[in-house]
Amino acid sequence: MSTKRKLLVALGVFLLVVGGFVFWIWRGVPAEYTVDQLSGTDPVIPEPKPETLPSVGIAKPIGWAANAAPTPAKGLVVGRFAEGLNHPRTMLTLPNGDVVVALTDAPKGNLGTGLMAKIGQWLMSSAGAQGGSADTLVLLRDADGDGKAEGKFDLRVGNGLVSPSGLAWRDGTLYVANHDAVVSFPYQLGETTLSGAPKKLMDLPPGGNHWMRNIILSPDGEKLYVAVGSASNIGEKGMELEQGRAAIWELNLKTGYPRQYAQGLRNANGLAWNPASGELWTTVNERDMLGPDLVPDYLTNVPVGAHYGWPWIYYKKYNDDRVTAPAPEYIDDFVRKPEYAMGAHVAALGLAFVTGGERLGPDFANGAFIARHGSWNRKPKAGYDVVFVRFDANGNPMGLPVPVLTGFLTPDGGETQGRPTWVAFDKGGALLVSDDTAGIIWRVIAPNAQPAAPVKPVVTAKMPPQRSLQGDPNARFSAGFKDDSTVKQ
Repeated sequence: MSTKRKLLVALGVFLLVVGGFVFWIWRGVPAEYTVDQLSGTDPVIPEPKPETLPSVGIAKPIGWAANAAPTPAKGLVVGRFAEGLNHPRTMLTLPNGDVVVALTDAPKGNLGTGLMAKIGQWLMSSAGAQGGSADTLVLLRDADGDGKAEGKFDLRVGNGLVSPSGLAWRDGTLYVANHDAVVSFPYQLGETTLSGAPKKLMDLPPGGNHWMRNIILSPDGEKLYVAVGSASNIGEKGMELEQGRAAIWELNLKTGYPRQYAQGLRNANGLAWNPASGELWTTVNERDMLGPDLVPDYLTNVPVGAHYGWPWIYYKKYNDDRVTAPAPEYIDDFVRKPEYAMGAHVAALGLAFVTGGERLGPDFANGAFIARHGSWNRKPKAGYDVVFVRFDANGNPMGLPVPVLTGFLTPDGGETQGRPTWVAFDKGGALLVSDDTAGIIWRVIAPNAQPAAPVKPVVTAKMPPQRSLQGDPNARFSAGFKDDSTVKQ
């Protein structure tokens, strides 16, 4: 066989292999269960179907036509609060009504190097991510209260901002979580620039597969909670790289001392305080490549010291046999079950509880709004919407997710006009939704709705005061067992 013929044969084999690879990942394995079956307080947890190569189901982002908008639930209307933004993700509504938005994306090289990293980069760029971070904080102002932000100011561009995401403010200080550190800036309400050098408060593990770092202040303002996602899917890059990740950290702002508050959370995102129970709650993106129906992302409370199992266990009792790293001793005894499933691969991100004053109507008066960014590895696709999870009077989730904002996907599911990312409330009680691939902030409200009543905190009985012990402090106590010699054998 001539050299030319050998080269042609080799090229043909190569193209056949590549073609088969592309066909496989794009064909995928169709889901057997609906998103609702994989949601709620008692979701179906099917048998795992481990994948060597991920099934791919990416919706190409095409943007919205000039007068187009998502479809709101009955009784709600939606409009554009702001548009023309460069990949807006997280939002923070300040006490004066101004809204700070992080224009951000993953840091360069966050997926690492090598073939799989390049494939991951290609997949994420196909979904509208990995386009380079603008590293900008924008302030949006609706001064006349018409539901549109006529004022748009660049608070800060770069200069200490590196893939920023988490935002919090209190008493003249704006806290920002970059992908690699928590920093703070002096900032007074009403200012339209963020000047001064950033003050580093805490180093964070940088980048990784999950680079966003959300933050929230404790109600008394003394502590800051920081969500840090894992660097990998299931620790396949080595658990040394996962040190300090897949966790929520608590930073004492007075002492500057951080401690790990909770762990085993693969990719915690939204953080919010449950107004009824006072607990910290979060949304978590679970692991991939166990099939289209595993593992459901979830919404859960986070008690101090909690462990949710990643990477060894999911949903309290299911072992992930792919994980080779040794598990912590007795993990089966202390790992927690998530409170509420959001569906597999929906990418639950932004989280906002109704606390009182919101104007979304009586159907959305007690519970939490959640942005489901949308799947990249499930057929049919899942997420690409904003939903509402109802809570009871004791602060517990119930029922199935209720659609609030849909219509992001095109009818055939092959393309998406946008991807809902974060949620917050504006000063008028409307729900704001960031749409990162479309560069829009949507505003959702129920016209003429009365403000929601404040959610009542759960009242619990306090422990009675410890009774005073009376009697001889030198008295001896025993269980009253008889001596062995007096017991009939």
